[in-house]
Amino acid sequence: MPSLWSPPNWPQRLAELQAPTGELKEAPLRRDVRSLGMLLGEVLREQAGAPVFEAVEELRRTAIARREAEAATDSGASKPRSGLDPETGGAIEAGQDHLQHALRRVEALSHASAYQLARAFDFYFELINLAETNHRKRRRLSSQLNPNDGAQRGSLRGTLGMLKLAGVTAEEAKALLARVCVSPVFTAHPTEVARRSVMFKRRRISDLLEQLDRIPVPDAQLEALEQDITAEITALWQTDDVRSARPTVRDEIRMALDYYESSLFDTLPVLYAEVALALGAEYGVAPELAELPQLVSFGSWIGGDRDGNPFVTPEATREALAMARALLLTHYRRRLQNVFDQLASSTQQVSISPELTRLLDGYLDQLRAAGQTALENRFPYESVRLLVACIMMRLGGTPQSSVPLPSVPALEPYTRAADLIADLSVLRSSLIRNRGRRLARTLVDPLLLEVRTYGLHLQTLDLRQHARVHAAAIAEIASTSGEAASGKAGGLRLPPALTPQTAEVLNTFRAIAELKRVYAPESLPRYVISGASSAEDVLHVVWLARLGGVRVEGSADPDDSDPGLQPVPLFESIEDLQNAPAICRRLWSSDVYQPLLESWSAEGQPRRQEVMLGYSDSNKDGGMIASTWEIWKAHRALHQVARECGVTLRLFHGRGGTVGRGGGPTHRAIFAQPVDSFSGELRITEQGEVLNWKYSDVILAERNLELMIAASLDALARPDAVLQHPQANGPYVPHLTGEILPEWEAALDQLSATSYDFYRRHIVDDPETFTYFEQATPVAELEHARIGSRPAKRSDASSAKKRSMEDLRAIPWVFGWMQSRQLVPAYFGVGHALNAFVEQHPDGAASGLAQLQAMARGFPLFLDIIRNVEMALAKADFSIARLYASLVEDEGLRDRVFSTLHAEFELTRRMVLAITRQSALLENNRVLERSIRLRNPYVDPMSLIQVELLRRKRAATAAGQPASAELDRAITATINGISAGLRNTG
Repeated sequence: MPSLWSPPNWPQRLAELQAPTGELKEAPLRRDVRSLGMLLGEVLREQAGAPVFEAVEELRRTAIARREAEAATDSGASKPRSGLDPETGGAIEAGQDHLQHALRRVEALSHASAYQLARAFDFYFELINLAETNHRKRRRLSSQLNPNDGAQRGSLRGTLGMLKLAGVTAEEAKALLARVCVSPVFTAHPTEVARRSVMFKRRRISDLLEQLDRIPVPDAQLEALEQDITAEITALWQTDDVRSARPTVRDEIRMALDYYESSLFDTLPVLYAEVALALGAEYGVAPELAELPQLVSFGSWIGGDRDGNPFVTPEATREALAMARALLLTHYRRRLQNVFDQLASSTQQVSISPELTRLLDGYLDQLRAAGQTALENRFPYESVRLLVACIMMRLGGTPQSSVPLPSVPALEPYTRAADLIADLSVLRSSLIRNRGRRLARTLVDPLLLEVRTYGLHLQTLDLRQHARVHAAAIAEIASTSGEAASGKAGGLRLPPALTPQTAEVLNTFRAIAELKRVYAPESLPRYVISGASSAEDVLHVVWLARLGGVRVEGSADPDDSDPGLQPVPLFESIEDLQNAPAICRRLWSSDVYQPLLESWSAEGQPRRQEVMLGYSDSNKDGGMIASTWEIWKAHRALHQVARECGVTLRLFHGRGGTVGRGGGPTHRAIFAQPVDSFSGELRITEQGEVLNWKYSDVILAERNLELMIAASLDALARPDAVLQHPQANGPYVPHLTGEILPEWEAALDQLSATSYDFYRRHIVDDPETFTYFEQATPVAELEHARIGSRPAKRSDASSAKKRSMEDLRAIPWVFGWMQSRQLVPAYFGVGHALNAFVEQHPDGAASGLAQLQAMARGFPLFLDIIRNVEMALAKADFSIARLYASLVEDEGLRDRVFSTLHAEFELTRRMVLAITRQSALLENNRVLERSIRLRNPYVDPMSLIQVELLRRKRAATAAGQPASAELDRAITATINGISAGLRNTG
């Protein structure tokens, strides 16, 4: 029997892979989706039985029928008519009939059957997500096969092409590129529902799908690949998808480090090769990889983020550093083993440089003194190979060869990355000077890139704690010191024992001091302060660090690589964002802080400071528009203050995966930064399911990093502004250059204030909304999902104990609304503000709408807001949300809150359509529209199952019955499935 992937002919398959546009390019994705669905059906019948498969199919068909009926209703609603349209009315009734049929079917399910069905739908999404990811890789390859079709704007080549058009020379372009450095920072915020074992199986299926794209493939091999995929799906089905225990911090560290082995280690050389090719294609220059500036670095919070997580202890931080270093040194030794095997250059055939001779002689003298001469005796003329072996020894290993070597070499291990770079540079230079440039380029340059990027620590580890915890510790220590000082003359007195929270704070700083001595000190360069609201919050960290024995200042000694410990204030609430520029001005102007700024900069370089902006909490605090606009204004004002204070500012953007937590396309977000408010360097959090979406594969990781670099270069140079200005006739209206007109800024000020007031009145300040949220969403089930090590609520000694929205983290806030298909954080307040602006415009509603349309065409930030809101609206479903609302006990409260949310949803939808001049959401983004449309019939049944299971659990709780592990397991399966279906958790 031929494989499901067998083509009618191979030229057609090649045409699909090469197709730049149109239906032909989507054919492989449709084939993958269809074939994977058929294989899953086969596995379901085999593993779960025909009844489960038939129940899945029945619910899927019913959901599709309901969606089609609702689509007919929407289509009819858009037509002008008088009186009741019987066709539309019939469609509404048909849609309700299908929904009721599905509800009856779900109500009859046992807990075990509900779990099986939820798993089945979840697995469908697992496979569809893999198919879509593979298609992204396929399209990336297609664009590389057709370089003459024109580079995409998001690509580095496209950006360099625009720079060239704007008159930027090759040297100027390289100078701009040298200012760029992007730093993804991996966090363990609990939004990745998949277990590590499930992620490994995903990768294997992904690899098999990629092999199916090879041309040509013999029929027997296609059939074998199909059987392998079926086996992997079977193994996936037989694997527990629901965690039996909450992951530990160590588990989370391992999960993040897996991305280095699965993709990032291999991505770095590919990324820099792409940069070199782009420079060559646009400017005709061909830099060597080792000559390119460092464009990327990596960071992590996992094992360092203490804010609200009692499981992140000094020992967890130690483990994070140890595991990262062990992984990196193993990787270096593996790379060097390859160099050792490949480079057998003999001094009888080719010379070596005097520098290499001196370096090697120094190492050999040490080995001889220890009686370790076996390698020298075995390879007397292969000096290059001997130097590689010595480098391996200093990295804690020995080369694999026929020569027996001691397990503990006599050479001292590297303590500074600069020394490793120096040794590799000597090796590279010797090869180049002795007709070995090709060898240096192939074998040494990629390793040099890695050492410059990873050092001896792989990634920096940020420490983080909340400002109020530091303030409480300072107050307690000061009070204790005062009590001791106030003892009566001649009397004996001891201070009281410190509270556990303050003791933990001091232990953390003591651990930092020790870990900086044991590990590369560059691995712990900064300390993030959550909830920063004053300059004192920053100085508290300096005070506590010094008390714990940490040298806060960076070292001026060139032989000491310790950068010190820079406090990084994180401004999160709307009020704190508004106050951030004044806070930083006070800090940077103070006599006590300026010496620290000087110490954190290299000699002769500008003073440097990092500041973090929080997207998640500001959105929860003030809604989508206010959060986005206040962050943009704080960004601009902070850079202005930094310039006035002689400080080079790097911003750290704390973005989540969902729109309600600052998510959205990264390239758009970077480019939407304020003009003249970007140094070229940025850090950005990557968390939860976003890691898998962006970094699970070399092609995906390279594309994501390239997008970030290209967007940074674009935002730094602004070639569009240069190109548009000379062509302006009459009043200049920028088109997506990043420039903002005064009237646009005034409009956004008005939109922000209006949306903020509306959001606060109906969401934050209305206690009924929080009650509704707790009862109309599965937020209480987040604990049972065991997604992450961190609790959903802060519980430190200085935080409020009562159950409140203030105490709730942004992640469960977004999680609950996302799971219940209401997505409130992504749109609430937006429609009201847009409509009020139009209705209250002094020149009339038509002029108001025209201005908003012009802003969407011309201002990247506003366009980004509209597009992100539009995507969220397309994922929301208030027919399903109404079922979740039915879980609210107080009928009056339920109707009041649901009506408010639904009305704002509909108003936002109408305003977005009006501003984008579309008749339906995502009309101009057919790829995303089709993806959501095809997913909905599979997400809907899981939502129905989840509502039914929540209803059962709450009824059991009200009746005083004990918790059911089987019921909790089934609910968690629906959480997994809905997350996979919507491609978002929180």
